[in-house]
Amino acid sequence: MGAALARAAQWTAAGSGTGTLEITPLNESLLNQIIKFVEDFSTRHPEEAAFVFREPLEWKTQLSCSVFGEGYEVNGATVQSEAKGKDGQPLLLLTASTLRVRSLDQLSSLLQIAVEKKLKEAQACLEANRDPIVKILGPEYGTVEGEDMSMLHLLDKVKKGDDPETEMKMKINLLLHQLDLQLLNSSLKHISQHVRLNPAAINNEVNLLKNFSGKGEDTVLESLEYTSDYTFSNGCRAPPWRQVHGEICYLVIKPHDTDPLYITCSTAGVFLNGVSNNKGFHGVMNIFIQTHSGKKNPSKTANGRMIRNSLNHNLLKNILEKVISVFFHCSSTVTQIAAIGHGWKCSMYIYNNFFLNKPKYFSDKAAKKDTEEGRSSTVSLKTKKKTRRISSESVKIQPPSKRFEDVSESSSEAEEDEEQPVRRQEGNTDLPSEYWGIQKLAKYLKGGNPTATVIALCSMRDFNLAQETCQLAIRDIGCLEVLINLLDTEEIKCQIGSLKILKEISQNTLIRHAIADLGGLEIMVKILDSPDKDLKCLAAETIANVARFKRARRTVRQHGGIKRLVGRHKNLYPLGSTGLTSYQAKETEIARCGALALWSCSKSTKNKEAIRKAGGIPLLARWLKCSHANILTPIVGTLQECASKPSYRLAIRTEGMIENLVKNLSSEHEELQMHCASAIFKCAEDKETRDLVRQHGGLQPLSVLLGNSENKQLLAAVTGAIWKCAISGENVSKFREYKAVEALVGLLTDQPEEVLVNIVGALAECCQEPINRTTIRKCGGIPTLVKLLTGTDQALLVNVTKAVGACATEPENMMIIDRLDGVRLLWSLLKNPNPDVQASAAWAICPCIENAKDAGEMVRSFVGGLELIVNLLKSKNKEVLASVCAAITNIAKDEENLAVITDHGVVPLLSKLANTNNDKLRRHLAEAISNCCMWGSNRATFGETKAVAPLVRYLKSNDPSVHRATAQALYQLSEDPNNCITMHENGVVKLLLAMVGSTDETLQEAAAGCIANIRRLALATEKAKYG
Repeated sequence: MGAALARAAQWTAAGSGTGTLEITPLNESLLNQIIKFVEDFSTRHPEEAAFVFREPLEWKTQLSCSVFGEGYEVNGATVQSEAKGKDGQPLLLLTASTLRVRSLDQLSSLLQIAVEKKLKEAQACLEANRDPIVKILGPEYGTVEGEDMSMLHLLDKVKKGDDPETEMKMKINLLLHQLDLQLLNSSLKHISQHVRLNPAAINNEVNLLKNFSGKGEDTVLESLEYTSDYTFSNGCRAPPWRQVHGEICYLVIKPHDTDPLYITCSTAGVFLNGVSNNKGFHGVMNIFIQTHSGKKNPSKTANGRMIRNSLNHNLLKNILEKVISVFFHCSSTVTQIAAIGHGWKCSMYIYNNFFLNKPKYFSDKAAKKDTEEGRSSTVSLKTKKKTRRISSESVKIQPPSKRFEDVSESSSEAEEDEEQPVRRQEGNTDLPSEYWGIQKLAKYLKGGNPTATVIALCSMRDFNLAQETCQLAIRDIGCLEVLINLLDTEEIKCQIGSLKILKEISQNTLIRHAIADLGGLEIMVKILDSPDKDLKCLAAETIANVARFKRARRTVRQHGGIKRLVGRHKNLYPLGSTGLTSYQAKETEIARCGALALWSCSKSTKNKEAIRKAGGIPLLARWLKCSHANILTPIVGTLQECASKPSYRLAIRTEGMIENLVKNLSSEHEELQMHCASAIFKCAEDKETRDLVRQHGGLQPLSVLLGNSENKQLLAAVTGAIWKCAISGENVSKFREYKAVEALVGLLTDQPEEVLVNIVGALAECCQEPINRTTIRKCGGIPTLVKLLTGTDQALLVNVTKAVGACATEPENMMIIDRLDGVRLLWSLLKNPNPDVQASAAWAICPCIENAKDAGEMVRSFVGGLELIVNLLKSKNKEVLASVCAAITNIAKDEENLAVITDHGVVPLLSKLANTNNDKLRRHLAEAISNCCMWGSNRATFGETKAVAPLVRYLKSNDPSVHRATAQALYQLSEDPNNCITMHENGVVKLLLAMVGSTDETLQEAAAGCIANIRRLALATEKAKYG
């Protein structure tokens, strides 16, 4: 923090030289980041937050004593914290306007108290403590220029073990150092947006580039010249009427291998003339070079997507990028220039690796020759040449350690059909010999007769096609187009050879997109009709590889690929994996490849429906009965993808697939187990499926698989399946027998969030049985669950609040939750913006209030808690409203709390909710109204706010619990005469008379009591009227 304040923050001198922070966007950004860090510190690092500073942070505050509440002792103009250090001194002390803070915990609390003044307080604190680390840890940790040795000293102390606080200091120092780096990076990004070019910088770099220009072979450029020799007094060469637009000069750059480039240098950057750039300037450059094309708008072509990268204003780097792009892709229609990095080192890297050692990748003659050879190849092989051509991909050089990783797609279809970030292998040496070997084979592939083509294909397969260099070599030298064209010939051997290569190289994402762009998928779909089984297998497997992104899957569906995959495999009956004849082995291989293709296609919502309409469900059910693991894995993978749709879940249940899914849970293949568990996870939303899983003995293998905690994907699927199966009470009893609850509690630590969500959800459902709630307590699960209440994952918070609420129904569990401040954490989650979290937290608060020893005092101890829960009655979410009404029902049992929520306006807010048709909300609203009638004039107020008449209509509901709650509310409201009149006018007597004979004693008494009150009022009225 000290380095950021000294180097990045913008200071000004004020008064007698005391530095103050200027009011600038950069400073405000830094302050907000520091505030967020400090506010979250006590939650994320509770032990470090309790560390007492070497010296207090002291500054003049604008806060008054009145803002300090619980946890502080206020005595006139003095405030001190109840928390004290080992020396007995308070950790926060406010005297007059001077504030002294001695721990990060107190600093965090202070910022939360300050609310809208937190920015001013942070500014004042930092202005008064220019290097706060010195006061926090001591002068030896202060910010120094040059080499910082404080960490080495700390490590020495830790080894010696002299100071018990050394380890804690080291942790705090590391955390503050991490904040320092974050602030510095943020300031650099902010400052870099305002850097502008100037004539002097351009002139210096042009002169530098001229040193690398000339006629020699070891030069970068042939020439580099200004268009004008005249220089104005300000250093610009552009005409005055263009200078007003920020333009400085114009350059003509002549590379060795292509046409001249015309460049405009402006204060905003360096730009290529004749190219549209509508994204603005300020360090962001989008460049498209169009060569020999009739297209007027290259940005709208198939491969004309912009690659935007923040660039600094380094003229040499920008010009070299343009030259390199043309140098590599001079034959393409549209070339995209991607930024390589920042600074002079990147420019010199390009110069050294691509120019001083440059091979002649493409020359005009070579390009022409390749085109002619490609043409002759198409004639000899009777190929229907495609009119479309793939544009050269943009080249983006990344550090060698970063490889392209496929982004897996989910069935949610949330992803857009966009290209993945383009990456290319980079090394510090020349490209390997395989690259040039493939390039030599290319001319035989393009220009030979069928025999020569087959030989070239076989030779190409001898290369390691799994290597990225070989994959991109095939793409770069135009072989990919030839391979796809070979698929459209009548030569079976050429088709097979081409597909074998395409199957291997389509593991690369760039190649997959290129195949789709060139129309390769359409041809492969047609090949599925071929009578040649080898050809069909290869086509299906290649489709499986290519169809891993949305656009490709859509292409397969639109060209009838799904109908062919299902229809051509309906008559196949895959057998076991051993003792097969050659014919049976071939049939099994066809089934495997078809299953792989369907699996890839099933990741799209529309494709799932297409598979169902094509008759895929009976096919999958039949294939699921085989014992061949290579087929079962994609089949179950397809099922678990499709199980997100209700129609598939119904089919999986009715077609008898649950039994096979359960059977394969005991397989030796973990991937197969994972997909089976995932399919059960999705299907077990339905009660019938949960019963089938139990009846087929699926609960025991699921419990056993909890022991495999190393495979996180498998664990996520298994815990998810257990969670959904545990919704049924009968399954919970079985899980108790199999010791699943103890295993789940043991897995609560050191797990990824997706696993934790399922584990906690399963525990929440298992808490239906009291014995399981006791088991969780005995296994030490309650402290872990309470700790998870401080998380941020919304799905996890919903489940953990449910689990904590379920545990709180046991008084012994509630004591632990209360001791760990769990109720306060639940209450704080009512502030969460997610309505699901709010509702779950409110439901969990109900048993906590019911089972706490002194519930009334506990609720009052939460500052602002009652006002918060009353304000939630303004929510639009029905579940939130129902849960809050249930919480208010319990809160109102305490008279003091009822008085407080009455003052906060609970009565009119409850009355506004009365006109609802939701039975769940009706029940809890009626209960809340019933309990709120116990204070002052609330009964009359409910009548005035028109809550009585809607309550009468609740008695017409079909839900007995609504009848009971409503009768109790009406009984309380009938104590007010005006309410009795309203009830009578709305026909309540007839409805209540029918309920007097109910078997529910509570309903009986409430109905009879309400009728009695109405009758007494009628008698009193008659007596007053007639004497």
